[in-house]
Amino acid sequence: MKKLLALFFFSIFLLAGCGKYGEEDVIKDFKKKVEDAKAYYVEGNLELVNNDDVYHYDVEVAYKEDNYYRVSLTNTSNDHTQVILKNDDGVYVMTHKSTQLL
Repeated sequence: MKKLLALFFFSIFLLAGCGKYGEEDVIKDFKKKVEDAKAYYVEGNLELVNNDDVYHYDVEVAYKEDNYYRVSLTNTSNDHTQVILKNDDGVYVMTHKSTQLL
């Protein structure tokens, strides 16, 4: 059993060490995937610093080819949401306050 386990780890070590797939290759492949993407969805956190004030936002971005997108910014302290939407009719900015269903 120990020999089998040792052989397994040695095989993994050999496979991982073979080939030259470096940092430049990873960056090149990533750029190609981004350029070929037909759509994507990203979530993140945004921190804005304005003098002594700090604002935290939850950000959601959805993109679809032909330059359709939706960006949602939600202020985490007061739950105020702003949405930027682009479709065939134009670009819209919608501001509303989220309400919670009881």
